Amino acid sequence: MSEHPQLLNDNLLRAIRGEPVDHVPIWIMRQAGRYLPEFRKVREEHSFFEICKDADLAAQITLQPLERFPLDAVIIFSDILVIPQALGMSLDIVKGVGPLFDEPLIDPTDMRQRINITEETLPSLNYVMEAIKETVNRLDNKVPLIGFTGAPWTLMSYMVEGKGSKTWNVAKKWLYVWKEDSHYLLKLLTDVIVDYLVAQAESGARMLQVFDSWAGILSKEQFFEFEFPYLVEIATRVKQRVDVPMVLFAKGVHYALEEFSDTPYDVVSLDWTMDPVTSRELLGKEKTLQGNLDPCALYASDQDLEQKITDMLHKFGCHRYIANLGHGLYPSHDPEKVGFFIDTVHRVSKEMINNA
Repeated sequence: MSEHPQLLNDNLLRAIRGEPVDHVPIWIMRQAGRYLPEFRKVREEHSFFEICKDADLAAQITLQPLERFPLDAVIIFSDILVIPQALGMSLDIVKGVGPLFDEPLIDPTDMRQRINITEETLPSLNYVMEAIKETVNRLDNKVPLIGFTGAPWTLMSYMVEGKGSKTWNVAKKWLYVWKEDSHYLLKLLTDVIVDYLVAQAESGARMLQVFDSWAGILSKEQFFEFEFPYLVEIATRVKQRVDVPMVLFAKGVHYALEEFSDTPYDVVSLDWTMDPVTSRELLGKEKTLQGNLDPCALYASDQDLEQKITDMLHKFGCHRYIANLGHGLYPSHDPEKVGFFIDTVHRVSKEMINNA
């Protein structure tokens, strides 16, 4: 892969490497989305996956938050569920419901008949690579672009459950009843994920995040049996092929932070229930941390929100730290509050760095 050009703002990459920064870098999960009126306007004319599969529209949406806010990175507009689609499953994003699969996986026999990696699997995701290339071109080296994927267990959860769930009991049943088949599916997803992430890096993504949104519904024993080995394998194999920093966001997995310190991931993203000081102690000095403001804090008054942001910055410190939420933005968030969050992180962290 050719050398990347110098970025005008490389604070994010410097934070990952443990180098001095001008300010704490910040990007926000779901920063391109329904809370923005300009996004909703595009959605009035195009379906969700229509936007994902059109490089021009995907680039436009990806860059919308950067046109509003002084963010330190953008994340490609896509969805974790493009991988099940590439494996032949049909789904849509339904208003008020979220992802909805036409035919979820019923049992192992159904799974082995329907889910296979073919020579068309990765090429069917080329639209993501085209969107990354188009976005990188339009960015003109302003900030880095982030690529991403869903983690194996999180993808399997949707493929089996068919939609979001409070209990995920249909998916978790597989881990108790069909262990070997569960490992088969998780390994297959791992193989696709590795190629998918490498392709994103080769297309211009400067950081890659693995979203394990539903890791926290697993018991500690289940997590280390059915998910942790695949997460490690993904980072190991990707880094053997491309030189790119990687982020792991395993929501709700407090019990594995110490184990995460010994993985190839450069950054560990924390949800809002995780204490920054304790997490830093468990993860060690060589990992960069990301997070972890409670998304609901953006509903607070400016005064209260500024205090929460300031407290967060002092707990994390300005070294090896990327500010973010502890999960994604909500459609009901006020763009003005998002801008306040970003500006406050920049202003307060600059003061902390100058006074250090």
